[in-house]
Amino acid sequence: MIAAMVPGAGNPSEYIVHHLTNLAVGQGFWTFHLDTLFFSVVLGLTFFFLFRRVAVRATAGVPGGLQNFVEIMVEFADRQVKDTFHGKSELIAPLALTIFCWVFLWNLMDLVPVDLLPLVSSWFGVPYLRVVPSTDLNATFGLSLTVLLLIVFYSLKVKGPVGYAKEFLTHPFGPYLFPANLLLNIVEMIAKPLSLSLRLFGNLYAGEMIFILIALLPWWIQPALSLPWAIFHILVITLQAFIFMMLTIVYLSMAHEESH
Repeated sequence: MIAAMVPGAGNPSEYIVHHLTNLAVGQGFWTFHLDTLFFSVVLGLTFFFLFRRVAVRATAGVPGGLQNFVEIMVEFADRQVKDTFHGKSELIAPLALTIFCWVFLWNLMDLVPVDLLPLVSSWFGVPYLRVVPSTDLNATFGLSLTVLLLIVFYSLKVKGPVGYAKEFLTHPFGPYLFPANLLLNIVEMIAKPLSLSLRLFGNLYAGEMIFILIALLPWWIQPALSLPWAIFHILVITLQAFIFMMLTIVYLSMAHEESH
């Protein structure tokens, strides 16, 4: 696709800025990125209804292709949890499956031609449209904050308020260095959602930028560059979804363990 197809793309700088601008309402902290919310909800519902449909229609006989795929995904997530998670919780495996599939679908939107959906939306008067939720730091950080809340919840549930506070103040240097312990544990707590969100955001943002830059080139050279990058990017988007899922499992496993 060429830059001239999208309204607002008068020159390369305007074209890039246009593609990196969210459809937003509100101001300051209460700014809502409507495109990120829309595609996140649509992709989440797609995952939900697809897997639910297979679960309802599952058969013990010869399964179809879709049932085979869903069973492979369920077994894949369940195996990762059994190998990594050392606590007891019926929530972790469904959570791992949901995170992997939802983040993967987020990332998969990066393979849609960069001008296609913004062009279609412009026909209906929508001036901006970012279709990849994982290129929006608000989305990746919001998901990582949910994981952080689960870490705190399970830490309090398994260890109790007193045990969790004791761990926070005495680990890893012992009770006599509780100021250093507190500082390190606060840094570790903050680093977990930051690392989860920034890793996913950075990789997908960079991938989206490359697709945008390729779209600025003459049309006859775009397929020679976009196709190899898209094939390579399939590995990237799958790996990033897997990393997010695995780190979530590891963090929740740590929340279930007692410190000694």
